[in-house]
Amino acid sequence: MSTTLNRAHLRRDASQEAVAAGAAGLRAFVRIAQLWSLSIPEQLALLGIASRSTYFKWRKDPRPKLPRDTLERLSYLLGIYKALQLLLPDTRAADEWIRRPNNAPLFGGRSALERMLSGNVSDLYTVREYLDAQRG
Repeated sequence: MSTTLNRAHLRRDASQEAVAAGAAGLRAFVRIAQLWSLSIPEQLALLGIASRSTYFKWRKDPRPKLPRDTLERLSYLLGIYKALQLLLPDTRAADEWIRRPNNAPLFGGRSALERMLSGNVSDLYTVREYLDAQRG
């Protein structure tokens, strides 16, 4: 019986940690969205949600329960932001890079933002991997 209680306690702790991480990630994303001059539709697309009301409800809630897909997207977006800050020490250049046309084969002349707005989480992953490769 104590094993069952310990497992339930661990699940509850993990769930609480996920909620706290999601809340912090969402707050950071809102700041990044301002720096990147993202419109609300762009923010929704990057987070993979269709409902403006859900998004604004999450933003007001100090402990929103975000879906796993949204948490994954936030992780990639925060990683992209961090990688850009490391690659381009000029913060303005780092924040503007996302909208600049890019001739790397991955982008084919389009911007990273255009690629990420496709709605696929895999495109966020791809941009994150590209930036990480540029750092390494």
